[in-house]
Amino acid sequence: MNDPLDCLIIGAGPAGLTAAIYLARFHLKIRIVDAGRSRAAMIPRTHNHAGYPGGITGPELLALMRQQAGEFGVEVTNGVVEQLERTGDTFVAEMQEGSLRARSVLLATGVVNNLPPIAPEIHDLALARGLLRYCPICDGYEVTDKRVAVIGTETHGYNEAVFLRMYTRDVTLIAPHAEHSLSDEERDKLEALGIATVDGPCRSLRIHGDEILVPTPKGELSFDTAYPALGSVIRSELAVSLGAEANAEGCLLIDDHQRTTLPGLYAAGDVAKGLDQISHAMGEAGVAATTIRNDLAQTAPLVR
Repeated sequence: MNDPLDCLIIGAGPAGLTAAIYLARFHLKIRIVDAGRSRAAMIPRTHNHAGYPGGITGPELLALMRQQAGEFGVEVTNGVVEQLERTGDTFVAEMQEGSLRARSVLLATGVVNNLPPIAPEIHDLALARGLLRYCPICDGYEVTDKRVAVIGTETHGYNEAVFLRMYTRDVTLIAPHAEHSLSDEERDKLEALGIATVDGPCRSLRIHGDEILVPTPKGELSFDTAYPALGSVIRSELAVSLGAEANAEGCLLIDDHQRTTLPGLYAAGDVAKGLDQISHAMGEAGVAATTIRNDLAQTAPLVR
């Protein structure tokens, strides 16, 4: 609680670590706090991230980014920011280990996927083996011509099933709870595309050999991969509690320079509305870090 940090970064995923690299190279006094639940750590292998022929696993990418940030003196503090307050021009982050003061805060807290019914140990194994996937933009290519289940309904489930149809003819949209909630237009479009629909409830998924089994009232259906389309929880509560504006889903509203509606508070990555992709999160982080530097310079010259 001595001199405040120039910037406190909350979250050490691709966005937070990218911002840390930029800010450290601007010679700013920063700290990055991470709760250890980056969604990127769950990625078995990403092939969309340019520069890694053959792809790279999420944990490997995060480890390399931490190593690179460390070259400029950045250390990741493990912990949870439980509350964020503002006193005058300074933010105060409350943690179990103590408090941190900062002139600015960058939220890179991401989102948490809503899981289908599945035992935790089976979930992690299915994810590692590609039997369960969460991002068709990231890995739809890997399910080309395979049997795919989409667990979801309403507009979100419908859109994901239609998106995956460009990779394979064998797509089934399964309602997670009861009967599908789809408009007549959506049902007609699914039928025209050859996408099957199955009413729920969907019971606990399980693995059988190289297949993922989805129990439904029609019986236990087998697929090569299942995509949960059940939405996510946006980790924006720290900012919202301070009065920052968010959309109906909880994504923070930002301007073209990653500023939230609260001065001094910035957001990058999946916690802000945009494309949930590593490359996009990193790009936002670069913009946010540069904006933070320039905004801070307006109040006090940044000189050595």
